[in-house]
Amino acid sequence: METGAGPGSGLDRPLSVIVLNDSHNTFEGVATILSQFVPGVDYAKGMVFANTIHKKGQATVWRGDEERAELIWEQLKGAGLSMAPLIDG
Repeated sequence: METGAGPGSGLDRPLSVIVLNDSHNTFEGVATILSQFVPGVDYAKGMVFANTIHKKGQATVWRGDEERAELIWEQLKGAGLSMAPLIDG
């Protein structure tokens, strides 16, 4: 019997989407990208995340089911943000 989560496993493990600080994205750019792709994040909340990313080096911008986390991660990466690997929790 297979116990691990993975594609087709039927297990919805929560994952965290983490954006990393970098030297090529502006605060405004980060806020705009987050507001476009992260559910519940508007520009103002995106700016709060941008400040956290700048000050702490990273921020968890979304946490939830694996499928949605993977989609959001891909969208943010594709828009040019620096991303940490998806992590459990």
